[in-house]
Amino acid sequence: MVRPTPVQSAGLDRLRERVLLTMQGMTVLGDVDRSSLRLIPLGLLRKSATQRHGVTRWIRHPSGKLSVETVDLHPRLLDDEWSDYAAFVLFHEYLHALGWRAHDRTFRTLEATWPDTQASLRGPDFTRRMREGKATWYWRCPSCEHDYPRQRKAGGQYLCRTCRHVLQDVPAEDAQ
Repeated sequence: MVRPTPVQSAGLDRLRERVLLTMQGMTVLGDVDRSSLRLIPLGLLRKSATQRHGVTRWIRHPSGKLSVETVDLHPRLLDDEWSDYAAFVLFHEYLHALGWRAHDRTFRTLEATWPDTQASLRGPDFTRRMREGKATWYWRCPSCEHDYPRQRKAGGQYLCRTCRHVLQDVPAEDAQ
């Protein structure tokens, strides 16, 4: 966990209030007690994370009981550009904190009740932007010209997901 700056802490607090206010009106959660969510510390993932957008961290007590230690979000989610997606990610993590730990059908059904349906679709774009920011190489398909931003060379070991041609290594500075 990365300690948030005072500005980031204020942003996390505003995001928490926004998400909890939205969750208050969600009847699908029934009479599930949401009051504990306000007490969960919010933290940040490392800014170098490209795959994870949020994580709920758990503590296993000697009795075997689990409790939530913290919910960490990617620091770029605090940028205004991603505020709608940040709210969705925090809602997703709060569902985990409420006891739905697995990404099963029930969880996905609850997750789909988030009112901003467009926000939930921004995950792949966020991942791509994080990868592009760290990319030192692009794996380029010589057939369909699709680029895959990466931090290491492919070395001819990987195929394009679209057309199954061998991907070629292109330095990031030459890919633009």
